[in-house]
Amino acid sequence: MAQPLHPAHPVSDNSPTAGRMPVVLLLAGAGVGGLVVLGALVLWFHYGSQVFFEMIRTGFAACF
Repeated sequence: MAQPLHPAHPVSDNSPTAGRMPVVLLLAGAGVGGLVVLGALVLWFHYGSQVFFEMIRTGFAACF
């Protein structure tokens, strides 16, 4: 007789790393976001605010 593929009772994960994956993904996302903001600030101070405002103005002109 064939056995069901899934157990009748779900198996719980009691390992020490059970709930760690969402935290790691959250921290990695926050780190990447922080690097993007830091990179934008470095470029802002290197090239000045005029370049950024020109890029935003050009983007709005292209969209509208």
